[in-house]
Amino acid sequence: MTAMRFLRRVRQDLSHGENLEIYSTALLSLALAVLGALDMASGKVLAAATLATLALLAGGLLGSRRQVAELAAQMRSRLAGEVSAEEFLSRDKPDIIEQLRNAQDIRIVGVTLSRTLRNTVDELQRRAGAGATIKVALIDPATSAPAEAARRSTMRDRPSVFENRLRPSIDLLRELMETRGVEGRVDVRFLPFVPAFGLVLLDPLQPSGRIHVDIYSHSSATGDAVFTLLPDRDGEWYQHFQMEFERIWAFGRPVDASDGFSPSPRA
Repeated sequence: MTAMRFLRRVRQDLSHGENLEIYSTALLSLALAVLGALDMASGKVLAAATLATLALLAGGLLGSRRQVAELAAQMRSRLAGEVSAEEFLSRDKPDIIEQLRNAQDIRIVGVTLSRTLRNTVDELQRRAGAGATIKVALIDPATSAPAEAARRSTMRDRPSVFENRLRPSIDLLRELMETRGVEGRVDVRFLPFVPAFGLVLLDPLQPSGRIHVDIYSHSSATGDAVFTLLPDRDGEWYQHFQMEFERIWAFGRPVDASDGFSPSPRA
């Protein structure tokens, strides 16, 4: 069994191109030992081959030392707060669909949420049908919020852009709320203001929870930056954005029949 595990490890390393210098050195050393024992190579050949093996081993050690030095530098940078933005910012929420599949408490805040809802509504529908609770807040089309969003996005004379983006999002939320069997599990609110950032909270009260934060840009063409918070890693800031959702939600207006929403059908 030990030999089998060793062979599996060797095969895995070779397939991933790892520890090649170690295996090459071991193979060359074994070959030299066999040649010397059988007296099949002269002393000069063995000496030259031995030096080549030592050079190969030295090269491997230099590579390992360089990797250790780079790792140590990265750790020092992290401890000093000198972390590259590329290490914690991304262009989108990573693996959001996969994360939704296991979430029981889903909370979403945004401006129009046009892309977020378009990409996730099917999974949200499945999660609500499986018993998850969903809260969604977006700007109120009946207030000055669309005009405010247009000004913030340097399109102050085109509030219709955000009104048009809201329509499909509201249609998707109506469909979600009216899905048979999800009554009482989906809650939607309209905001009279433009939120400063977007939020997706997944099981925020659980140790395994996570919060995705969208940093809104002033030009939709450039895309938004996203970072992710975890409770055990980002304690204070995790709590901060968790409470930010609660504050935003408290100012939201629950949708009703005047907004075109009808009560969820009974199962």
